[in-house]
Amino acid sequence: MSQPTREIGIRMALGARQEQLARMFVGHGMILAAVGLACGLIAAAALSRLMTSLLFAVSPLDPLTYCLVSAGLIAAAALASYLPSRRAAAVDPTEALRSE
Repeated sequence: MSQPTREIGIRMALGARQEQLARMFVGHGMILAAVGLACGLIAAAALSRLMTSLLFAVSPLDPLTYCLVSAGLIAAAALASYLPSRRAAAVDPTEALRSE
């Protein structure tokens, strides 16, 4: 945990604003979520034939289901990266640099 705290302290000492830091961390989290979502959608589409017997009244490649689940996962990832980024961006730069 000291590495990100130190990085935040250095960036803030060099003049980065809290909004910029939060946007940077949320952007990084969203990139990771998008890559994971893409891999998951590809795997789900590839394995859809195995799921056919487990589904009732829904086709294995139902676009509405895939869209709703994807939107829910992206929303959860956005919230999970936004809240810690706001807390980390509120750290005093001198305390962050001394935390080592």
